[in-house]
Amino acid sequence: MVERTFLYPDYPILLVIAGPTAVGKTSVAIDVAKHFGCDIISADSRQFYRELVIGTAVPDAGQLAEVKHHMVGNLSVTDSYNVSRFEQDVLKILPDLFSRNPIAVMVGGSGLYIKAVCEGIDDLPDADAELRNTLHSKFENEGLASLRAMLLKLDPDYSAVVDPANPNRIIRALEVCLSTGKTYTSFRNRQPLKRDFRIFRVGLELPRAELHHRINSRVDQMMNAGLEAEARSLYPLRQLNALNTVGYRELFDYFEDKCSLTEAVEKIKTNTRRYARRQMTWFRKEREMIWSPPDAGEVIRIVSKAIENQQ
Repeated sequence: MVERTFLYPDYPILLVIAGPTAVGKTSVAIDVAKHFGCDIISADSRQFYRELVIGTAVPDAGQLAEVKHHMVGNLSVTDSYNVSRFEQDVLKILPDLFSRNPIAVMVGGSGLYIKAVCEGIDDLPDADAELRNTLHSKFENEGLASLRAMLLKLDPDYSAVVDPANPNRIIRALEVCLSTGKTYTSFRNRQPLKRDFRIFRVGLELPRAELHHRINSRVDQMMNAGLEAEARSLYPLRQLNALNTVGYRELFDYFEDKCSLTEAVEKIKTNTRRYARRQMTWFRKEREMIWSPPDAGEVIRIVSKAIENQQ
């Protein structure tokens, strides 16, 4: 347990460990949390769902036993959930964690979810049902490419960072653009809310070739661990938003004879590498992010030095 004299006694710290998929966030976060004697909050928007285990690289039983984790396997894919509720849930958890330890670790690669906890979720206008129906019809009749083209024209900044395979996020951004005449980005760039805890952000990074090798190897490990069977068990629920996820939607295409299994696995690797690139684009814009290799000792050194400098 960290001594409270090491920190401002009434101003605890949320340590964010972020970075692209497969960079090694889980193992680093566990070692860092063990060093500080604190809990971990997951900010991976797919590890919330208890049915998504292999394909989301959920910490295994041994890792979960080493450090108490929050927001892992706490939902079903059939549950309705969003980033605003995540913000509220984490802000409810933190006071109890800080009452027992002045440091808590939040780890994940879902940039929007991390941003919500650190800065507050944007006060976006309510969705217009008629407009949403129109956009969904356009999606069904013309495909996702047509929606991406609209978004590129209306809000090129958000178009550059949004998951291009996620129709729900693209449609939501288009709703805001078309109903307000403003860019979706403009609603996301307001002043951050003030939190009653300090925030240290550490981003983990690797050379591109090494990261890509890790991604490819991890996909192979997932397939060997039974990802195909896991996806097949979830296939009847494929219309749910939680299953619009890399690793599952490619296998769903295989189940529907749209591609071979070999092609599906290669698509998972390609789409995961693209997702990692988008994650890095997002996190590189975080001016307060301190970058580190995926080495727990280095992260501990960075955090300890930052704390000492703010005494």
